[in-house]
Amino acid sequence: MKICIYGAGAIGGYMGVMLKRGGADVSLVARGAHLEAIKANGLKLVLKDEKLTERMPASSASRDLGPQDVVIVALKAHQAWEAAEDIKPLLGPETIVVTAQNGVPWWYFHGLDGPYADLRLASVDPGDRQWRAIGPQRAIGCTVYPATEIIEPGVIKHIYGDQFGLGEPNRVASDRLARFAEALAAGGLKPRLYPDIRDDIWIKLWGNLCFNPISALTQATLDIVATDPGTRALSRNMMLEAQEIAETLGVTFRVDVDRRINGAAGVGAHRTSMLQDLDKGRPLEIDALLTAVQEMGRLVKVHTPYIDAVLGLVQQLGRVKGLYPTFPAETALVDERRLAAS
Repeated sequence: MKICIYGAGAIGGYMGVMLKRGGADVSLVARGAHLEAIKANGLKLVLKDEKLTERMPASSASRDLGPQDVVIVALKAHQAWEAAEDIKPLLGPETIVVTAQNGVPWWYFHGLDGPYADLRLASVDPGDRQWRAIGPQRAIGCTVYPATEIIEPGVIKHIYGDQFGLGEPNRVASDRLARFAEALAAGGLKPRLYPDIRDDIWIKLWGNLCFNPISALTQATLDIVATDPGTRALSRNMMLEAQEIAETLGVTFRVDVDRRINGAAGVGAHRTSMLQDLDKGRPLEIDALLTAVQEMGRLVKVHTPYIDAVLGLVQQLGRVKGLYPTFPAETALVDERRLAAS
């Protein structure tokens, strides 16, 4: 199986090494010093007490790598939107695209019946860029649970976890999904297939939509956000608003809100990904985690005062710091017209 990791950073690089060790024909799309180190020395993975090294074709240009059986997009949502056109050279007639990202995916309403079938979300795919360039029929949903980090260019450290949730948008147990899951398992990873991957997307999103922005706004670690009476109450209210939206759209939650918060508290003094991005001056991943939930709330007419307030604050934080990516004016205009017509 030919697999390209588009975005061979901390998670993508970890998946690439493990898939290669499982026998897959893996190539990487990366950038900068990380790419140069991979070309020179291979991609290194620090896994417990051992260091694994795998040499794989790597480039900053997808056209160098050619059509694939599988493309794993391991970028943040705003980066994936920017890269949509560059992914096209990797796509053959049967290529699947695995969206290994946090938050609401751009294909969310594809494969669903009812009034929202094939609805496009302006907050995560303005101008339908990914929908048109990639095509929702290629998408496989993926929830990512491992924690990894790049400790130096070309070297990734695995911290914990090896599970990946997988599912088809149309809720079918397809052969292509089974083959990809087998490739993950052959590499020592743990795929878990869901009848509806949206249920697992929401379980992970449930915490990210509140813990990430609140931690960025307060500079508090996860254990504090989840246990301090004020921030815990705020998180809980945001999660209840999100739960109402999701359940209106047919999602089932397998745990209750307090168990989800307590689980986060048990992780300890973890700096959320948004807080880490703020510390390092990297763009904040706001829209896929929070703006999309607000958009879906408006769609199903669920009021979201707590989500609205926190979203407004974290967006302003991002603007002040120059870390909130904005989309081109022409795509914003397209989405304003769509909203006005709906």
